[in-house]
Amino acid sequence: MSTVIMHSVVSVDGFIADENDQVGPLHDWYFNGDTPITEDMSQKYDHSGAQSGFKVSSASAEYVRPMWKAIGAIVMGRNLFDLVNGWEGQPPAGDHVVVVSHRPKPEGWHPEASYHFVDDVTAAIAQAQKLAGDRTVGVNAGDVGGQIFAAGLVDEVAMDVVPVVFGAGKRYFGGIDGQQLLEDPHVVLQGDGVLHLRFKVRR
Repeated sequence: MSTVIMHSVVSVDGFIADENDQVGPLHDWYFNGDTPITEDMSQKYDHSGAQSGFKVSSASAEYVRPMWKAIGAIVMGRNLFDLVNGWEGQPPAGDHVVVVSHRPKPEGWHPEASYHFVDDVTAAIAQAQKLAGDRTVGVNAGDVGGQIFAAGLVDEVAMDVVPVVFGAGKRYFGGIDGQQLLEDPHVVLQGDGVLHLRFKVRR
């Protein structure tokens, strides 16, 4: 089974966006350096859906490059899909995307793209793992990510922590209740304007 990693950029107080789904300065570090994350910078999209070229600090690039390269499939919620229009069928990492949604894929939307719509988080992870093969499944944080985490389907938590306090908004773990212990971080890496952390989920 491929490893399932829940991953997003997050504020110090645990938010991935404000109440209006705006990310504010959370993604500034993607553009504050001189090192491209990927070789092909022509068709990459940020949270707003705008075409952009990711250039980060060399420290962040050394962390993000292998992480993105390892991803075979991404699991996302319908809200994020609608916000970024599914990255126009070209996800920032991986070859496949599984969207958790009670609504089907929009008719005629990028038929060439390997996007699959399912209405259950357990089924979403199963399909993503099948599509990813021996590569990683990346799960976007938020309400759907929180449901997947609460179901015990996440192996690791990865957070790119940005030094800003939102005070309110969309939480990294969504509306999860109760406690879940994580292991000590096995990655602690400082970039420019961001702290990269990874934790394995304690079983």
